[in-house]
Amino acid sequence: MKLDLSPQAAWQPLPANQWNEDAARHLLRRVSWAAQPPEVARLMNEGLKAGLERLFPAKANLLPEPRLVSNLAEAGPAYYQKIRNAESREQRQVLQREQRERQRQALQDLSIKWLQFASRPENAVTEKWTHFLSDIYVVSHEKINNPAEIHAHHDTLRQGALGAAPALTKAVSRSPAMVRYLDLQNSNKNAPNENFARELFELFVLGEGNYTEADIKEAARAFTGYRVRADGFHFASSQHDTRPKTVFGQTGKFTGDDVIDLAYSQPAAAAFVPKELGKFYLSDSPLSPAYLAPLADWWRSAGYDLRQLAHRVFSSRLFFHPAFRGNYIKRPTQLYLGLVQDLNINVAPYPRHSLNTLRLMGEEPFRPPNVSGWDGGRLWINSGTLNARRQLVQTLFTPVNEENLNADEQVEIVAARAQGAGVFTVTDERIEGMLKNMTPEQITDRFVDYFLPVKVSKTYRAEILAFLSSETDEAKRVARLRSTAITLLQSPEYQLC
Repeated sequence: MKLDLSPQAAWQPLPANQWNEDAARHLLRRVSWAAQPPEVARLMNEGLKAGLERLFPAKANLLPEPRLVSNLAEAGPAYYQKIRNAESREQRQVLQREQRERQRQALQDLSIKWLQFASRPENAVTEKWTHFLSDIYVVSHEKINNPAEIHAHHDTLRQGALGAAPALTKAVSRSPAMVRYLDLQNSNKNAPNENFARELFELFVLGEGNYTEADIKEAARAFTGYRVRADGFHFASSQHDTRPKTVFGQTGKFTGDDVIDLAYSQPAAAAFVPKELGKFYLSDSPLSPAYLAPLADWWRSAGYDLRQLAHRVFSSRLFFHPAFRGNYIKRPTQLYLGLVQDLNINVAPYPRHSLNTLRLMGEEPFRPPNVSGWDGGRLWINSGTLNARRQLVQTLFTPVNEENLNADEQVEIVAARAQGAGVFTVTDERIEGMLKNMTPEQITDRFVDYFLPVKVSKTYRAEILAFLSSETDEAKRVARLRSTAITLLQSPEYQLC
């Protein structure tokens, strides 16, 4: 659909007479994981402006460090000393395998705890926003092998997610995970490593083509001396190049922070994050420069404030335009967490229900494929990933056989239930409860309006209603309701938002 908005009008607030339940559902599906009825009702009561103030607060909630991650970090120095002191090569290899297994389990713990945290309505919007930023400031456990540093990196993103972008970029440059991931750890005044400087310009602030190779070489010298110690980031002044550097035509004894400030003073900086925001939240096709230009000019005047950018974009006429409704393919994390919210269930506290499926769908938490993050869009869908998406829905309607769970999984289930999160699948009992409390018409409306982001025909709606209404036997009605829900949630329409 062609945009019928001028670039200047595109970023003006949505007119009050266009704010309705359909608009509220669209907002929630894009900035969150799903459009739950209570959240839609709350938004309608608040209004768009007040709703965005709540959804994008001044500070995001922080994810507590999971127990296995903390335990691994605390035991790490002593265990590595044990490996170094091993009496034989074979003993060293055994200890190294044990350490890798501890790291694997800790990362699983972090991944599941993040999914549980992100699935809560009060965290969903800011966690998706943090997820967006993590697709810009990319690190991967594949290289770092340190769950505590991965957690700390994402914690850095949360703390700066709704502040000024230059301050966040400076904090990220000191993230131990980033220092390791982009090889600053061994960069020194005699041999500067260019990886971080290159990605700073290309992937964090400016975009390709808005810097020179000379800028990269000179900027790399400014980041020499960045180190990681057991207690976190450390600046080794003796390894820092203090000589003058020339970056973007300016010369001085620049530090890393100075280079970041110079990058944000470049014309391309104001358009970069808005462009990435459009790819993550709006459309597979990038917004044209004509539409980005006025938003970029405004964002520069707003001091590169990320919270203000979110409020501006998600209240705009362009965001609510029909061209951006019901046609964006859900990334695997959104599909999974959207199902959790739509079905009003909890994230299962063991990998087979969540992490294994996310891996098969192509988005394993904390393991982006490269420094550019996930490509997404239509690349999320192929025969293998589509089958995994369908299987996920089937799994969420299949009761858990707890006798088949191992001891660790059973412990996690007990802990989850103690915290009031013990519903991991849609059982027949829950379906029977829905049948008692809702009429076939209400169930049809719920399925079509809240599950599907696209407008369906009257015939489509009538066929669902007829199928749910024509059976009087209770057991068969339950089976029909389950079958209908599974079919709709596996449909191409549900893959969109």
